[in-house]
Amino acid sequence: MSFEQFTLFFLSTFVISATPGPNMLLAFQHGLNHGVKRTLWTLAGLSFGLFLLLLSALLGLDIISRQFPWLLTLIKVVGALYLLYLGVKSWQTDKKDTKLLNATDTTKNENTSNNINKINPKFSHTPLSLFRTGVWVSLSNPKAILFFAAFFPKFINFSSPLLPQYIWLTVGFFVSETFWQLIYTFGGKKLARWLATGQRLLWLNRICGLIFVGIALALLWEVARGMV
Repeated sequence: MSFEQFTLFFLSTFVISATPGPNMLLAFQHGLNHGVKRTLWTLAGLSFGLFLLLLSALLGLDIISRQFPWLLTLIKVVGALYLLYLGVKSWQTDKKDTKLLNATDTTKNENTSNNINKINPKFSHTPLSLFRTGVWVSLSNPKAILFFAAFFPKFINFSSPLLPQYIWLTVGFFVSETFWQLIYTFGGKKLARWLATGQRLLWLNRICGLIFVGIALALLWEVARGMV
């Protein structure tokens, strides 16, 4: 993996991680309700859950690349189409569908709490329970594995040693993800107000959509060039 590839990967994941998905919203809510110090347990759980999903995706890609090269090509094509789908959906996201949790928005806070309680009916505020909630929120999104399987092949050179590349991609991903989890935990309320102003959140989603489409087209081009 070249430095340019890693830089493109890191910048892409950094922007994508900024969008308020389930993990970021949980960090936001727990930061408001439990304080920063206790929410660190939640962040540890979120990171551990993501690591399990990422490890599963990378191990799967490793086995497939060595034993079923043709299947890897198919995964790249399907993954590219999935990224195109995500890009279009991200671009079409309506502003009313991208509101962040707000401390004064009682209904959304209740809905998030209900979702957490469904995942863990015996939810309490002990460090272990906060960690467990973070893990389950990460693991409850099966689309994450599909995203990893679709996104990562563009930045992996399967003809070179894979382990060093996996390490760099994993470190880059977790640096950007952890950074934004901390931002949502420490300054989630201010960030929510800033993103809710005008069309900032709408354009953040559209930028992510363009990134998805760009990577998808590059992946399809790579597959097509390999077939020539």
